[in-house]
Amino acid sequence: MTGALPAALDLLDGATAGMRRAGVRRLLVLSGDAGWSLAQARTLRGRLPGDWLWVGAPQEGWPRGCTPAALRTLLGREFRHAVFDGRQGLAVDALAALAGTLMAGSWLVLLVPPWSSWPARPDADSLRWSERPAPIPTPHFITYFRQTLLADPDVMVLRQLGDDRVTPAAALPDWRPPPAGPTGEQRVLLSRLLAADTGIFVLTAPRGRGKSTLAGMLAARAEGGCWATAPAKATAAVLEHYADGRARFFAPDALLDYCRHHPAAGWLLVDEAAAIPMPLLRSLLGYFPRVLLTTTVQGYEGTGRGFLLKFCASLAHWRHLTLEHPLRWAKNDPLERWLGAALLFGEPAEAQAAARNETPVLLPLTQAHWQSHPVDLQQFYLLLAAAHYRTTPLDLRRLMDAPGQHFIAARSGDRLLGALWAVDEGGLPAQLAHEVWAGRRRPAGNLVAQSLAAHGGLWMAPRLRSRRVSRVAVVAGGRRRGWGRELVAQAVARAAGLDFVSVSFGLTDELWAFWRAAGFQLVHIGTHLEASSGCYSAMALYPLSPAGHRLAARGRALFARDKAAHADVAGINIADDRLDDNDWRNLAGFAFAKRPPEACLTSLNRLLRRSGLPLTALRLWLEQRRGVGDIVGQTGVSGKKALVARWREETAHALGNINTDMCRRWRDWSAPGGYDNPISGDAGPMPGDKDKR
Repeated sequence: MTGALPAALDLLDGATAGMRRAGVRRLLVLSGDAGWSLAQARTLRGRLPGDWLWVGAPQEGWPRGCTPAALRTLLGREFRHAVFDGRQGLAVDALAALAGTLMAGSWLVLLVPPWSSWPARPDADSLRWSERPAPIPTPHFITYFRQTLLADPDVMVLRQLGDDRVTPAAALPDWRPPPAGPTGEQRVLLSRLLAADTGIFVLTAPRGRGKSTLAGMLAARAEGGCWATAPAKATAAVLEHYADGRARFFAPDALLDYCRHHPAAGWLLVDEAAAIPMPLLRSLLGYFPRVLLTTTVQGYEGTGRGFLLKFCASLAHWRHLTLEHPLRWAKNDPLERWLGAALLFGEPAEAQAAARNETPVLLPLTQAHWQSHPVDLQQFYLLLAAAHYRTTPLDLRRLMDAPGQHFIAARSGDRLLGALWAVDEGGLPAQLAHEVWAGRRRPAGNLVAQSLAAHGGLWMAPRLRSRRVSRVAVVAGGRRRGWGRELVAQAVARAAGLDFVSVSFGLTDELWAFWRAAGFQLVHIGTHLEASSGCYSAMALYPLSPAGHRLAARGRALFARDKAAHADVAGINIADDRLDDNDWRNLAGFAFAKRPPEACLTSLNRLLRRSGLPLTALRLWLEQRRGVGDIVGQTGVSGKKALVARWREETAHALGNINTDMCRRWRDWSAPGGYDNPISGDAGPMPGDKDKR
């Protein structure tokens, strides 16, 4: 048996001592069967003193650990040495998060399956992104991932079967941890911030650069008081430590409520601002003369770049600050370097094609293409990451191995100038499509197809076969030259034989103009602002088949009648208060199934206009616009869940009062399997077709 750890222990001890002196971290991979790799990890824990945090399924006898999903609760903490259990599935976003918690001189030990069989093994993490009910093998990503491990000489690989790769750390100068006070970079920024009378400052940097530390130092020195907020109080632990008691912390929503009734402090400090809903953050900014927002641009969250793209770009005046040098480990840290290369955390190489008057060639690409053309993979992914507000390592995994993915590249020579990513959707059985509409089922995937049923009232949409444009991006130098429309046109042409092509996007005038010019028809707008983008979510279709054209026509008709519904309950203006077939279907789905209240707002408002019943809970909500807390208190129900149940009961009572027979027939249609009723369904007569009320 090769790969026995004791043979490498002497070299490992020396490498660890060198890492501490140089202030760097490294990756150690243990590849073998479950028992072997766990035994080696236990040996390491006994040999090298440290915290040895375990990240994975709970491991008996391991003193400190958490699941990958719970790792976010430990951000801001520091550990010496950790083990990441990737034997059942490789959650690369959690792996990156764990790396950010390790202090200088630490090993990140990664446990993986046997090297040769690893690419063919089902990966449990695929359940998060593959839109499949069971784990699938991920051969393209694992092959790529193994290549990144072997390409970096500072990554140590020990295999139960096969050759090991055990290398000492490269000779590096001794590292001196930064002094207790601000670094030179921080002093420059602190002077600038302390001299500011007004302004919004946005501080971005990779992890470990001292963003939160700087914010805390600002609080300790600033006059006029500082209030601080963050996605969670634990996130702001470093800020509060350096603030020396001079930063008052609030949860984001509590701070907004407090600002409405009290004079604001001189500074607002927002740690990890990209993780706070944009509408809430935008409301907070207006109360403070000076604001410092800190966020991570590169990393596993995928939110920071979008923060610059979507939020900061919408501000009238803001100033961008950055920190380059790491504080918690030395520059050119091997672990950070490998992680950035493996998960493509870098910056896209901008191609100024417009200056050269280039005309790109459009080419379809496949997942197999990435294996033989890794540079294309890097350019494609980074181009999408630069253009979209949330791109994470899960997207990298989906791009490489998820079923039903389609790619089109606009390229000139060896450079990618544009990219389009599309995903197959639909084809659900009638029973499942009906259950999605009813709110009783929401299987993974089929974003637009299911949303059109669950929120747009188009229950047949998931039955049709469609393709969703997930991402489209063009380099800055090629924008407004028609390249994006050409990519979309090519995607539509390649979808021949399907029923429609769809897109979901954050509604802005510019984006809607783009999709309208590409031939898409707007069929639905969400009822509330999306927390991540600060925009209403819109869905549009490009019909291809006769069934697709019928679906789009019906969607346009429903949208035209309910187009005010996206403006929230307070803004709805019901010009047409008739209860038509769609209203009966919607209301029956709400009363007798599990359709969400926000999917039925206009129909519920029409019902209140038609009914003479008290309907106390519904009228408090929709007519008097009371908050949930007020309605709960006034009606005496036990909470929001009980309040929604009361709304459903009142809706059922009102429908029966208007027309008992119609109510019964639509109740039956809403029941499981009710779509198969021969007197109902979108393909034939509907209850009430001759008896509209």
